[in-house]
Amino acid sequence: MTEKKRGGVALTGVAATVLSCATAAAGGEAGVTGQVFYPRGSQQSFRGPDEFFTGEVTVVMVFPASEHTRFSAAYVTFQPAARTAWHAHPGGQHIVVTAGVGLTGTRNGKVVAVGEGDALWCPPDLDHWHGATADSAMTHLVITGSKDGENVVWKEKVADADYPGTPR
Repeated sequence: MTEKKRGGVALTGVAATVLSCATAAAGGEAGVTGQVFYPRGSQQSFRGPDEFFTGEVTVVMVFPASEHTRFSAAYVTFQPAARTAWHAHPGGQHIVVTAGVGLTGTRNGKVVAVGEGDALWCPPDLDHWHGATADSAMTHLVITGSKDGENVVWKEKVADADYPGTPR
């Protein structure tokens, strides 16, 4: 009987075979009829581009959108006072804070503080920003919808004077 270890769990027989097939298929989902496994670290990781972020931001993709799912997921870590530019998601976005304390704001001036375990839904096409407070890094899992192949529309940066997380 075949045995593979994954995350401390032994997978035997058919489960190990399915895991192997799904892992091999993770590069492209076309024609996949079983589960697709994305091992930790198998997806792209990058620094948030200065064009769209202020401060130090790291993005770690969890899974991509596909022909079967019109959403993707990523962990985004903001160092203290780091933030996104104004932006909107044509397909909406769920945010789940996994560590630290963050802020998110909308054009109407409303700012919401979010902490570990908090979740937030940002409806399609709502201009908003999100980031860390002045004294706390923040990591969140974002599950972002796509519409017509687009998942984000970037806009202007949030000025230091307008960001409540900027050290004063």
